Amino acid sequence: MNIPELSTALSSANIANKVSIAVLDKAMESSQAAGESLISMMDRSMELSVNPAVGSNFDLYV
Repeated sequence: MNIPELSTALSSANIANKVSIAVLDKAMESSQAAGESLISMMDRSMELSVNPAVGSNFDLYV
């Protein structure tokens, strides 16, 4: 085997692995942020379901 070709192939494989890991890291961060926002949204909806009259009605006089 030709040493320069082998070196290039290994370098390309190493770069491809690093890119794949970076993309997966971004996907995990995005999923974590979406999960946290879903949890906070559920917490707010649970507060409204426990106190359904709070903040749902208001009087308007014109």
